[in-house]
Amino acid sequence: MNTIQKATLLQKRKWRIRKKVNGTSARPRLSVKFSSKHIYAQAINDDAAQTLAFVSSLDETLRKQNVKANLAGAKALGVAFAAKAKAIGIEAVVFDRNGRPFHGKVKAFADAAREAGLKF
Repeated sequence: MNTIQKATLLQKRKWRIRKKVNGTSARPRLSVKFSSKHIYAQAINDDAAQTLAFVSSLDETLRKQNVKANLAGAKALGVAFAAKAKAIGIEAVVFDRNGRPFHGKVKAFADAAREAGLKF
């Protein structure tokens, strides 16, 4: 299977998930993206097409903690995202795994965010 086929299958998974997952102002969508080096997470209100909170491994405080796109980094970013979301009043979210399987880094991020007080 070549990279074009893999990218096509990933896009189909994203579309299939996004048909079912929608963020509102009361319960925004928590979208998480893992690249080879960094992790990005954002809370999105799809009704207003607005990003409410954003955290990545490129932030200054997380860079000092040496957060990378691995299991430990996913846990640290999950806790940081939950803290930032709770600071602006977000208590519950809808989790969007962005086409990735729910295990490994994605599961570690979700579990850390749940333990830090986010409901989803």
